[in-house]
Amino acid sequence: MDNSDETARLFPPPDRLRNESHVKSMDDYKEMYKRSVEDPEGFWGDIAKQFYWVSPPTGKFVDYNFDCRKGRISIKWMEGAKTNICYNAIDRHIKNGQGDKIAFFWEGNDPADHDSGNITYSQLKDQICKFANILKQSGLKKGDRVAIYMPMILELTVAMLACARLGIIHSIVFAGFSAESLADRILDGQCSAIVTADGVWRGSKLLNLKSIVDVALEICSKRDHKLSHCFIVKHLLPKGHSVQQNGDHVDYPEEKPAQRPTRSLKINWTDGRDVWWHDVMGTASTECEPEWMDAEDPLFMLYTSGSTGKPKGVLHTVGGYMLYSATTFKYAFDYQPDDIYWCTADVGWITGHTYVAYGPLNNGATSII
Repeated sequence: MDNSDETARLFPPPDRLRNESHVKSMDDYKEMYKRSVEDPEGFWGDIAKQFYWVSPPTGKFVDYNFDCRKGRISIKWMEGAKTNICYNAIDRHIKNGQGDKIAFFWEGNDPADHDSGNITYSQLKDQICKFANILKQSGLKKGDRVAIYMPMILELTVAMLACARLGIIHSIVFAGFSAESLADRILDGQCSAIVTADGVWRGSKLLNLKSIVDVALEICSKRDHKLSHCFIVKHLLPKGHSVQQNGDHVDYPEEKPAQRPTRSLKINWTDGRDVWWHDVMGTASTECEPEWMDAEDPLFMLYTSGSTGKPKGVLHTVGGYMLYSATTFKYAFDYQPDDIYWCTADVGWITGHTYVAYGPLNNGATSII
């Protein structure tokens, strides 16, 4: 008897695990694992049937080479198949009658944050389509790259999924990185635009994100790389508060929840480049057809932290990442339709990409941000 069998005998699983779990026993797990190794095309092919595809693969379902002696290292999933990960994460659930289901509950850094609330799948789709249309109107298209430097707010998932809807490659940079680190990632990825927020509270510390972005874009400009647009979410101002632009900056009121320090936040402004998110979102259409992507088309870039040398950008593609993120979320967390799930990671890291955004949404989950 191996250790797993002994553990199962001494500590039998609860009723929910026995009756509802996607993997009800160690034997079930071993059987799944064995099939995934011996018949990967059949194993992943059955999983792929859960998703919407415009067309099936034209080549091998899985094609890879891990032996550098035999040629270039490569991994390809469902090459030639066409889909869109945003469609599968959002539209597919709405078509299945889940439009009114909560996609995200949002809680701010402070209980007094003015815009704590929630968003349904239908509401999320409307916001995604609006921003996707704004990106198109700004001249961005499939294959372009957009940097995202934002706090953990709902607009972050809107921005990344709007990019995915159009085939624009998003490069999310953790909003705790310096201007120099942000500039390095913008330059390496050759990003055409950036999405950010005015600022954010981290505990009792006020971060002027727009100011950090301004410095980063100045660094990029000195290296002959200019971004066409900087979209700024008005995150810190109370709802309904008017923003007065006086020359080169915006003054924010100092009224904050009592437990926060009183501080002023100034926003510098570059005409022709800087755009308030709320100004353009108000009139944008909620209809935007997805760009149908090859399974091996790029989805996003994500850079390593740089703690062990120059940051390295990792490129993830549409089909394989969609299957991986959805499947690992479903089985590792044993997500059930009535669960409310919370991943505490920042979306600026791969854990956040996979288990805050793409994994839960592709399973029609309700999550907390």
